[in-house]
Amino acid sequence: MFEQNWRLFAPNPQSVNRQISARTRQTAPDGTAQVSDWIDLSAMDDSAVKHNVFPSHTAQNMLRQAWNSYLKTHGGDDQPRSERALLIQKYLRNIAADRVAARRGGTFESIQLRVITLPIAAPGTAGGLHSAAAAPARAETRYLPWWKVASHGRD
Repeated sequence: MFEQNWRLFAPNPQSVNRQISARTRQTAPDGTAQVSDWIDLSAMDDSAVKHNVFPSHTAQNMLRQAWNSYLKTHGGDDQPRSERALLIQKYLRNIAADRVAARRGGTFESIQLRVITLPIAAPGTAGGLHSAAAAPARAETRYLPWWKVASHGRD
């Protein structure tokens, strides 16, 4: 489903750190919306890889690659413009919904993602090896729209 862009000896290095989190919404019997706390999906991936001699390729890359594909197909306005974009959106939603359901249990009607992006400082810049004069990079936070889920995200 996802293409891979290999350079001379390794895949493209990441130039940013991303924290992808999800929260859910459920309508209470009295009609009020109940919104959960954020669950850090990226931290779940990191913990599945850390101290694991043979980490799963899926644990390392599924969420990150789904997000990268979402960025390529949706741009900044979160509107799918093709069938492939819609498929990627559903894939990302299903990954998040399945992971939240596995962690929390229970039911929910919709899910929202939050992506915090922090550029990685290059060597010789603030946070790098040599310079203290450059300003540190600012984190950007992006909230995706609420997506309806059926049976925890499976369509």
